[in-house]
Amino acid sequence: MSRPTPPTYKTRNWPAYNEALKRRGSLTIWFDPAMTWDAAPTGRRGRHQIYSDTAIQTCLSMKVLFGMALRQTTGFVESLLKLVGLDWTVPDFSTLYRRQKTLAVNIPYRGSTGPLHLLIDSTGIKVEGEGEWNARKHGGPKRRVWRKIHLGINEQTLEMRTVEFTSSGIGDAPMLPELLDQISPEQEIGSVTADGAHDTRKCHDAIADRGAASVIPPRKNAKPWKPNTAEAVARNEALRASKYLGRALWRNWSGYHRRSRVETKMHCMKLLGQRLMARDFDRKVAELQIRIAVLNGYTALCIPVTEVVG
Repeated sequence: MSRPTPPTYKTRNWPAYNEALKRRGSLTIWFDPAMTWDAAPTGRRGRHQIYSDTAIQTCLSMKVLFGMALRQTTGFVESLLKLVGLDWTVPDFSTLYRRQKTLAVNIPYRGSTGPLHLLIDSTGIKVEGEGEWNARKHGGPKRRVWRKIHLGINEQTLEMRTVEFTSSGIGDAPMLPELLDQISPEQEIGSVTADGAHDTRKCHDAIADRGAASVIPPRKNAKPWKPNTAEAVARNEALRASKYLGRALWRNWSGYHRRSRVETKMHCMKLLGQRLMARDFDRKVAELQIRIAVLNGYTALCIPVTEVVG
């Protein structure tokens, strides 16, 4: 049996997408003079914060985007404010370090038209240990620690909507309900696409509770479930189709190939660094969320619109 010829795609909005790619590399940084840079008084006793969360996130975004240390970040933001003629004070490195632990990161995203189609995946990222070359050449330290990132993106806008950061010992399936809980109950979810590691009753029940369809391939050693619920019946139909028609045909029929978009987004996130610079868990979470906010800003400029031409 010969392999099918892969389809050829054409980008319909190439001029706009090409201009957006150029804007992603632009060094033009805009500071809104109406930005709330100083923290508003809370009315509580004791010393109040000097800088707002917006100011802290702006500085930490520069740190993540350009891969700088905290002191370098302070000097970089000071030079930017001086160039634009703003007399704002800049948080010192100790303030940035302290506030990063409790920072409520604002992750921008655009709303999608119609139901939300969520694509789920996870990957590992290094948090401690030497680089690959040093470990291969000199052995490296024995302590090389990784963490897992569980991510969900909007299929339509390719923006990241949900994220969880866990230790490497946490599996993929237990985190899917946590990812769905981050989506507002008012937001309708049309479908959730994930890999075979999420083929569990808990995952299917969590997706069914949101009124969404599951696009999850059954495990290779999967057995039919007792058809006592609608999600169990749908899962048994997917198992029967993949068994008798082939997994490749089921993937084309169900649209499972769309999950490759979230894998591409994982690669884009690692382009900002193969490891996290923060040391403790809460600061790592904030650093990861700031990465997502930066990438969502890139994605909002423009995404390619493709069509099959042959």
